[in-house]
Amino acid sequence: MPVRPTPVLTDMTVGVALNASDAPNQVDATVQLAREAAGAGLRSAWFGQTFGADSPQLAAIVGREVPGLQVGTSAIPVFGRHPLLVSSQAQTAQAATHGRYHLGLALGTKLLTEGFGLPFERPVARLREFLTALRQLTETGTADFHGELLTATTPIPARVPGAESGVPLLVAAMGPQALRVSGELADGILPYLAGPRALADHIVPAVTAAAEAAGRPAPRIVAMVPGVVTDDVDAVRAKTTENLAFYEQIPSYARVIELSGGRRAADLAVIGDEKTVEAEVRRYRDAGATEVVLSGTEIAGEADRRRTWRLLGELAR
Repeated sequence: MPVRPTPVLTDMTVGVALNASDAPNQVDATVQLAREAAGAGLRSAWFGQTFGADSPQLAAIVGREVPGLQVGTSAIPVFGRHPLLVSSQAQTAQAATHGRYHLGLALGTKLLTEGFGLPFERPVARLREFLTALRQLTETGTADFHGELLTATTPIPARVPGAESGVPLLVAAMGPQALRVSGELADGILPYLAGPRALADHIVPAVTAAAEAAGRPAPRIVAMVPGVVTDDVDAVRAKTTENLAFYEQIPSYARVIELSGGRRAADLAVIGDEKTVEAEVRRYRDAGATEVVLSGTEIAGEADRRRTWRLLGELAR
């Protein structure tokens, strides 16, 4: 029986989140993974941010080593950072990659914020002020922002030559207030564990309406989705349930999981054969995602990771 060709998703970008934190050298291993992803036909590679590797630096290195691959961070929490410093990081990555870097920001969580010795208070207000100052810096190289929670001024220029195109600003937003701020001030969003139902019924309409009201273009919807192509569905589902349980304790994620029709975070993971994963990726597109990025593709081992990337590359061509 002839193999059915995989239809291309010509109206959206397909990417992958890279995680080499267990490798002997994370930077070397990340570059190697990025080369493999690009070779498979994937369009973008994304890097998380916790207390380990600096994601803008990783993105800059990968972007230099793997020409043509879009690179992004998903996502840098606004607590414990300052717009002046993040602007320098982002503009440097943009110059290094010649315009292929995408900056993702997040409100963060109480657990991660307390690692800086800071109270997790008024996150949406902080996000609004952070984005306002950061937009000034990345677009003009200067800032004169005096907010209630932060100040950003530039007695000397803050422009990085080579980053004149600016930096796309995305936010890991899913709640109503964060979506409103993101629609007004950012270029798009990076929802995670938000299924097609939550995207179509709640997230996409809210952020799009906010962007329209602010006179901004339609926002990018970069859906970050845990998923893998595998035949060992039950075992991988069980491992995924354990790995993602942390998110069920965070109110914003618990809410969006419920809005997606799930009970556990792992209910939003896309796990199955090629036909299953392809169908789910298309559901995200139909729900309003402009880009789909699969994360956790390494969970079932190297063979299934490569199998997953092969399918995603075929969808992206």
